[in-house]
Amino acid sequence: MTLRRRSALLARLVVDEPGRPQVILGELRRVILDGAVPPCTVIPLREVAELFGVSHIPVREALKTLIGEGLVTHRPQRGYQVAQLTARELREMYIVRDTLETASLAAAATNACEAERAHLLGVNELLERAILDDDPEAYQRQSRSFHVALTRPSRMHRLLHMLESAWNVTEPVQSMVHIDKADRERLHADHIAMLDAFLARDVDRLLVAADEHHRRLESVIATLPTDTGLLAPEDISSVQ
Repeated sequence: MTLRRRSALLARLVVDEPGRPQVILGELRRVILDGAVPPCTVIPLREVAELFGVSHIPVREALKTLIGEGLVTHRPQRGYQVAQLTARELREMYIVRDTLETASLAAAATNACEAERAHLLGVNELLERAILDDDPEAYQRQSRSFHVALTRPSRMHRLLHMLESAWNVTEPVQSMVHIDKADRERLHADHIAMLDAFLARDVDRLLVAADEHHRRLESVIATLPTDTGLLAPEDISSVQ
């Protein structure tokens, strides 16, 4: 009898409130977005249900929601897995992210209150610490926090929801972890230019800096390895 390999995802799930469907959904989403389990990690339905002390039904419903969010896939004979993007799909999602972010920046720079501006400065300090410590995982987390702090003052709630969803789809790849330190430093230099323009409420300069940052991101993402399992082959079949 062949023993099944235990999913790495199970060990990272925290069960504080067993049995609640929204807790199951939130915990599965948290673990996937943390990037601690790589794309194609198996999500065993039965074991997750046992861990939370529920039937298969609420777990299956949670997984259906995550499929709709682009975070999970389901294929015959393979079951549920953390979604894996092709390089082309990853580039497309970065274009979506960039487009939505750009659409929010003018309003964000104009509307930001002093507390929001101070928060952005605080996040930037954490980004700089990640650069100084050469901590790719922290840079991945704080880079997202920086862009959230940059766009949230726009008050464009529907747009921000779509932007969050686009970020979530790319998060399991952990792109900033897999690029060179020099690229992270260049991207952070772009962040500084965006920060300065934002604080000056100089919308034109902010949009120029954001465009340069987005172009650099596209070129950096193109360097991610495609032969390590991080990204799927381009001819992968559509998920069900």
